Amino acid sequence: MRMAPHNDSGNRRRSVKDVALLSSRDGSSSRPAVRFLVIGRVLAPRGVRGELKVAIETDTPERFLRTARVFLGEEHRVYTVRAARLHQGNALLRLSGIETRNDAEVWRNAYVYVAVEDAVPLEEGEYYHYQIEGLAVHTREGENLGRVVTVLQTGANDVWVVRGRGGEVLIPALKDVVIDVDLDAGVITVDLPEGLR
Repeated sequence: MRMAPHNDSGNRRRSVKDVALLSSRDGSSSRPAVRFLVIGRVLAPRGVRGELKVAIETDTPERFLRTARVFLGEEHRVYTVRAARLHQGNALLRLSGIETRNDAEVWRNAYVYVAVEDAVPLEEGEYYHYQIEGLAVHTREGENLGRVVTVLQTGANDVWVVRGRGGEVLIPALKDVVIDVDLDAGVITVDLPEGLR
């Protein structure tokens, strides 16, 4: 089972730190509604015309080339993308309204977000981390293990950290362990191998 965090990718494990920003409450659920996903972080201005050098925090760097708008900083200020290119492992962005080096300097270290509706679509069986975090985890036999509190990215597969009354359980996000993910019901069903508890 491939798992995406809050990021995007091609054949690699999907990961938009497309990072989820939990920024508002959805009245139908106790889980926060996700409005924005991180795709990068501004490293520095580049040149004198307001271009931003951005560290890529998505598994799909090409998404910068087809993104029409981005949001900068904690206030999520919206900008139209005038031009974007990939250069030496980073993205270079020209945004409307950022015309000088001083304009760009204001955004040093700020996160670059996209709206969740602009996220790269995932394939069947793939999930963003924000979709998994907070879900209840039950065994196939019906035992409640707790809730996913965070997702760890390892080299081979993601690991879900589940906390409940019985303590903490680390669950590998693998097809033979994760039987079902029901986002509507808010429940993950697992078949725990020996030694995971």
